[in-house]
Amino acid sequence: MLDLRELTIAQYHDALLDGKLTVEELVRFYLDRIDRYDGKIKSIISINPKAIDQAIICDELIRQHAGKAELLREQIALNLPLHGVPVLVKDNIETEELPTTAGSLSLKDFSTGKDAEIIKRLRKAGAIILAKTNLHEFAIWGETISSIKGQTLNPWDLSRTPGGSSGGTGAALAANFGLVGLGTDTINSIRSPSSANHLFGIRPTVGLVSDDGIVPYSLTQDTAGPMARDLDDAKRVLSVISDKTFSKPEPNKTWRIGVLRSFYGTEPINEAVNRVMQNVYENWLQLQNQQGAVQLLELEDKIDSAQLVSEVSVHLYELKAHLNAYLESVHAPYPSIQAILESGLYHPGIKENLEIANRLDINSDEYKERMKKREALQNQLSAIFERENLDAIIFPHQQQLVCKAGKSQKQRNGALAAISGFPSILIPELSKEASAEAPLGVPVGFELFGLPNSENKLLAIASLYRNKFSQAISPQEEKWL
Repeated sequence: MLDLRELTIAQYHDALLDGKLTVEELVRFYLDRIDRYDGKIKSIISINPKAIDQAIICDELIRQHAGKAELLREQIALNLPLHGVPVLVKDNIETEELPTTAGSLSLKDFSTGKDAEIIKRLRKAGAIILAKTNLHEFAIWGETISSIKGQTLNPWDLSRTPGGSSGGTGAALAANFGLVGLGTDTINSIRSPSSANHLFGIRPTVGLVSDDGIVPYSLTQDTAGPMARDLDDAKRVLSVISDKTFSKPEPNKTWRIGVLRSFYGTEPINEAVNRVMQNVYENWLQLQNQQGAVQLLELEDKIDSAQLVSEVSVHLYELKAHLNAYLESVHAPYPSIQAILESGLYHPGIKENLEIANRLDINSDEYKERMKKREALQNQLSAIFERENLDAIIFPHQQQLVCKAGKSQKQRNGALAAISGFPSILIPELSKEASAEAPLGVPVGFELFGLPNSENKLLAIASLYRNKFSQAISPQEEKWL
């Protein structure tokens, strides 16, 4: 019997065409799991009331092509690569049939009545928007706490957060509440929950994916991207939302990969992640020594991830200008940060950041200086790639395990891609730190980072690693009840 957990899109479409599964059956499977388990995990804000009706329409297309499986297979491959695929969408991305709350009571039940551009592309490719997921309110921080839903918990370890800010999507995918998902990323927010929930996550080059219809944080650094249990599924979603075809890699290529040691932690709290990263390093060495597919190079360049956030990132400087402009344009009930602060309709955990952002100005000298530092970082990274003739750089996304609920995320390395605007793919691993709370261990991910518009190259390298070493597994479900 087909196990619908850890299902991939390719397996799903094969099952549809072979008559072993219907779209309606898969949608009902996910809805049942949400009903049974999300009371503990708290990852879902709203469910599409039309999901089953849309599934039935997808099944009708299959029935109309009864006896013509190969013709339908070709049509799906060419025109409907996401036919019947239930998608989980972070609730700062506009969807026509569901509210877009950004996790905030100040936007409770608020809808723009339209789809974001990337949602339009998903629907055109045949996807079903199954549900909207929780996020750290207005995507402001990394633990996935909102005034709408509260604290989302990590399905691998209910004592931990799921990372963030796209932690609702991450937790829901780990719990098998949907087939693929969308997140957004301003500093860490696709890669953090992907790392914390054993998922593949792609932060594309800024500008590759449309930001139309997405509640903004910092348009200089914001981007949407896919999250999925399977790399090929994430690649397929990225192709749809970017309208870009990713080709097969050139054969017999030896990829030059730099290891950025300054992004590894050196404190006792970093030991669990460092053990995982040592295993990752040995895996890459195996590909180097046995297949000659990669060449590892040690990078001694000193880049301070925390300093990038505190001295270079423009996220808080842009929040007021960009969020206010969006809220005014969609006629939100509270059309500015000041109005939201006065309403009291927000989680107290974001108050300080809202107040700080409300005092900052994109016309200030400090903002202009950060933009200069951003350009210097881009130039520095380009020079490193050129000096070493690199194809990619690897480093741990989080230097320590994802934090416990009630704590704050620390020592994350996502700022490198976010501030530079360069692309990065999160590849999942699993620590061996098993405990009563995490019987299989705690997920840990590493980033595969590249130059602008090198997604095709990064996907090829990630596939090489995935094919040899990655394993799709689910967290244990008994503790969710």
